[in-house]
Amino acid sequence: MKKYIVILCSILFFSCSHQQEVDLIVHHAVIYTVDSSFSNAHAFAVKEGKFIAVGSDEEILSKFVAKETLDANGKAIYPGFIDSHCHFYEYGRGLQEVDLVGTQSFDEVIERVKVYSKTNQSDWIIGRGWDQNDWEKKEYPDRYQLDKLFPNTPVFLERIDGHAALANAEALRRAHVKTDTKISGGVIEIDLITKEQGGEEIWLEKELASEVMHLNYPIAMPSGILVDNAVQLVKKAIPKASPKETEKALLAAEKNCLAVGLTTVDDAGLMRSTIQVIDKMQKSGSLKMRIYAMLSDSADNLEYYLKNGPYKTDRLNVCSFKFYVDGALGSRGACLMQPYSDMQDEQGFLLNKPEYFDSMAVVMLNKGFQMNSHCIGDSATGMMLSIYQKHFMENRMRQSTLPPKLDARWRIEHFQVAPAAILKMGFDKQIIPSVQPTHATSDMYWAKDRLGEERVKYAYAYNDQLKACGMLALGTDFPVEHISPFYTFYAAVARKDLKGFPKEGFQMENALSRENTLRGMTIWGAYANFEEKEKGSIEAGKFADFIILDTDIMKCEIDKVPHSKVLSTFINGEKVYSMQ
Repeated sequence: MKKYIVILCSILFFSCSHQQEVDLIVHHAVIYTVDSSFSNAHAFAVKEGKFIAVGSDEEILSKFVAKETLDANGKAIYPGFIDSHCHFYEYGRGLQEVDLVGTQSFDEVIERVKVYSKTNQSDWIIGRGWDQNDWEKKEYPDRYQLDKLFPNTPVFLERIDGHAALANAEALRRAHVKTDTKISGGVIEIDLITKEQGGEEIWLEKELASEVMHLNYPIAMPSGILVDNAVQLVKKAIPKASPKETEKALLAAEKNCLAVGLTTVDDAGLMRSTIQVIDKMQKSGSLKMRIYAMLSDSADNLEYYLKNGPYKTDRLNVCSFKFYVDGALGSRGACLMQPYSDMQDEQGFLLNKPEYFDSMAVVMLNKGFQMNSHCIGDSATGMMLSIYQKHFMENRMRQSTLPPKLDARWRIEHFQVAPAAILKMGFDKQIIPSVQPTHATSDMYWAKDRLGEERVKYAYAYNDQLKACGMLALGTDFPVEHISPFYTFYAAVARKDLKGFPKEGFQMENALSRENTLRGMTIWGAYANFEEKEKGSIEAGKFADFIILDTDIMKCEIDKVPHSKVLSTFINGEKVYSMQ
């Protein structure tokens, strides 16, 4: 008997001694790996922040022994979600500002600003989120009520898409925005004030014009509404955030993003000063979120990064510039081939000359940077695709005696209005649409007013874009939309808003399948960032970024998806969020 015991102990010792030690084993799960075959697994092992094996419970538990073992109790596990277009830092800043999202009238906007002003003593009152399309009177507001309430405090309230803003008189004064201020690629709206409207309701620009001093009516005055490039005139006058304020904003944004399963965010438009704070925080371990930073095309950014080149760590990737080509559909700044259906004298506009974008394409190729272009209207999109393809072709001709080397992966951010002629231009995975499905379900109430019956059919056409391009990178554009990836998933698949409207879905011919939606939120997002070899799927050798959900969004009733909850979020195998 003793002999058998000795033999059994020897077998157990031999078996255990040949198990590889790892940091974490997760088992008893339904794992959507999002690998090339979209396979499922039940367990994986993590060591030094990376997946080292993925397979069945038996395979993983027999081969590995871990410091920590997690029984997932049959819950669904996904790769960490990637938001391919958002404004992570600005979202964090906005959490300290006036929240105007969901306001149903300008009176409600005023009330929220008044409440905010009572508890916040900052030099400026800044807010974001109003949308005149949600109001009964679907017209831009003006500044006069704000002037009365805050005669000495600058007030700056951005529209939900950031492409228009309302500034009061003091904000305009500090930014030196006057009636005769010239602006290209934007609009400073002007009011003609009659004698009956005069007096306290107008800002008398006494230093500007003698007719104002003598009250010769009507008087031309800035209404306070600024569109596209005009918005930047006032934003430049707002005091820059200190490093501590920047850190506070980043941590506030991260907290909310981790809670909805985001492990990588593509921040669409950052300045070098912010990126430096991000890098410092990530290296110290205080900021866990992985960030793909698109650089704003500012003079400072261009000068520094074109000289020093792209910058990459495990958590920060700086290898792209973001260019604003046109404005937004909601503010009629999107550049269209034909006039707006609800304003026949408007077609939108470009935010810079075509020659600028053409010249920057050359610079991006030569310096090895990705070019990501904000394009909403069909005219803007068609122009940029032509520029992209022109320079891709020239690059191939220069390399004609060598194997193809081009791996540009240039992106069109938003790609909202794209007729068949544009989709036939050819993409070959070198041009990637980066789209936000919740834009479709937010805009569907008024998009037909802007575009008309025929044009709206090829707007938000995600399935058509997928067929033409081979992949889509999906995001939210938060804080323009809600940060939740589950809302993205629902809008892409069901094409409904959170009220379940419309019952049959909006233009369902362009709905995406669940599999392709998940790819767009994971592996295709990673590919669009040149990061598909390190993240975007649960495979050996990749970062152990994954999330555990309370709902299997690949199998549940689609209307349950928006209500899904993240139980845990892991980055590098470290639990960075838990619902408990």
